Amino acid sequence: MLILGIETSCDETAVALVEDGQRILSSLVAFQLDIHRPFGGVVPELASRAHLRALIPLLERAIREAGVEREAVDGVAFTRGPGLIGALLVGTSLGKALAYSWGVPLLGINHLKAHLYAPCLEGATFEFPLAGLIVSGGHTLLVEARSWDAARILGSTRDDAAGEAFDKVAGLLGIGFPGGPAIEAVARGGDPGKFQFPRGMIGSGDLDFSFSGVKTAVRYLLDRLKADGLPVPTADIAAGFQAAVIDVLAAKFKVAVEETGARTVVLGGGVARNELFRRRVRAMFPSSRYRVLIASADLCSDNAAMVAGLAGRILKRGREDDWSIDADPNLPWGDGLL
Repeated sequence: MLILGIETSCDETAVALVEDGQRILSSLVAFQLDIHRPFGGVVPELASRAHLRALIPLLERAIREAGVEREAVDGVAFTRGPGLIGALLVGTSLGKALAYSWGVPLLGINHLKAHLYAPCLEGATFEFPLAGLIVSGGHTLLVEARSWDAARILGSTRDDAAGEAFDKVAGLLGIGFPGGPAIEAVARGGDPGKFQFPRGMIGSGDLDFSFSGVKTAVRYLLDRLKADGLPVPTADIAAGFQAAVIDVLAAKFKVAVEETGARTVVLGGGVARNELFRRRVRAMFPSSRYRVLIASADLCSDNAAMVAGLAGRILKRGREDDWSIDADPNLPWGDGLL
């Protein structure tokens, strides 16, 4: 079963062809960093226009690189949400048009569930119960799954997502966009113990997150340093901020795994590219007791292979969407992983 996937939830335009929910035949991403970098963040209108320009050439190239004919495609999947409404509508419109003109099933995919599915594209299999942490620019949430059909959110962010906090702090430090890779690079030369930033909600007794406090603490520190005429130790601040965020994510993740009795642990989303975070999760959940699934860095970022892969599993179970399906920027999680 061959599925064409389209991803346009934010600022990456992506197209992929995936066979049988796992085998990637082609996976292409067009980045928009140069467009948004001058603004220090994603500009929704510019993102939508960039998707429009990039999608058709990317589609043609993906089919060519997969070495298949259009007639071999068994279904078309697109990211339905959550995400930026304008960006989502571009992918939704193309997905509907292709599925209709090719006469194949249509599937609208939840972007967050696709992130959780990403390790399956590299041969991983889910064993339940499962606990997952999805960390990206727009989302931070913990989920529990007892089966493919029974999954629920355990906790989410009450304000900034972790990736959003990275972007904002990188902006405060003047080290560029996107913030995650910029802070990770600069932090390698810093002392994470030089400044003690707050660990928001780390002892709150629930599984929700808050990252606005640590971001504000960085801003106040910078204001004090500048007011006193002192140099700004950028590397130390970046290292301290990164350590604070990872401490909170790791602590909540550990509690979630313990409370659910999970033996499969899944980490996904763009922030999961952070090597320090990846090492922390692997160390926290030893392989003698847990199956730790973390996709390769490219599959943690937004991509269409995860969309097509998850759609292939859904279609194999006999489910497809009708033509009334539409983009939903606030798409709810629902009841399961599918």
